[in-house]
Amino acid sequence: MSPLAPELSEALGMAVRAPSPYNTQPWRFVVDENRIDLYLDPERVLHTSDPEGRQARLSCGAALFNLRLGIRAHGRAALVEIAPDPGRPDLLATVRIGGVQPKTITEDRLARAIERRHTNRRPFLDRPVELPLRSGLKAAARAENALVELVDASGRTAPRYRIIADLVRQADTVQQNDPRYQWESQRWSGGPSERRDGVPATAFGPEPDGDRVLKLRSFPRETAPPPRREFEQQPLLVAVLTYSRGIDADVIAGMAMQRVLLTASDLGLSSSFLTQPFEVPQTRAQLTELFKPHEIHTLLRVGYGYPVAPTPRRAVDDVIVRS
Repeated sequence: MSPLAPELSEALGMAVRAPSPYNTQPWRFVVDENRIDLYLDPERVLHTSDPEGRQARLSCGAALFNLRLGIRAHGRAALVEIAPDPGRPDLLATVRIGGVQPKTITEDRLARAIERRHTNRRPFLDRPVELPLRSGLKAAARAENALVELVDASGRTAPRYRIIADLVRQADTVQQNDPRYQWESQRWSGGPSERRDGVPATAFGPEPDGDRVLKLRSFPRETAPPPRREFEQQPLLVAVLTYSRGIDADVIAGMAMQRVLLTASDLGLSSSFLTQPFEVPQTRAQLTELFKPHEIHTLLRVGYGYPVAPTPRRAVDDVIVRS
């Protein structure tokens, strides 16, 4: 079997750098010359935390954005069709590589940010995100036919911030006391150093020193945790929203989320996820109600942090099928 064209191989390598819950990497690519079909891999869906596959589809949308960006980085057009076949719900998108089309300055900057973007579970500085940067995050979502709402612990969004913080704590308590969640967390955390998926122990981050407004996820540890650290008290929350719901909306939200994450990285910001309230049915329902009439897909914690190491990814050859 002939090797992939270097440009396509590089674009797929950028695609697999997308974030996913517990670094499950729930994507599969079927490659046929200048056409790539993106499928959801059901074996990599978190069946306790994400039984409907919403967060997995969000991750696939992020991989789709990276793939499109990788094609554009080589000066080619990328024609994307989302959810092209209603009879095959796991077929999330089809990408066709078109003719020559020069990349834009923004596309070049975002493509360069892919290698720098890493989920940062460590403390951020107690430094507010400035208004021009906030505007950049909003513009990034709009460019993908989605929107973000910025939620602060002070000002007019303070009541919503407190509700979100309470929902995060509620969901975290449920998960800490549910053996199914704990088993799933242990399955995808830690493990041998040669493992190419899951969250390695080096990415866990320290436990917070004292109570925090927002409860970050705790991971099961096989060794003694590092010394506790003081975290920022009031990080900026970024809610990624769409105007509708469904499989196509999940994919669109994933593309918007990834554009926001890469924009944040390009602007010198760090980010991580607050996923607990999406993983417990009762808190997800309350969170959905809170952001109506829009559909909320994820919550990002954004601020100024120190660089962190990347988490591993499977090789391109492990996630593609040749048609």
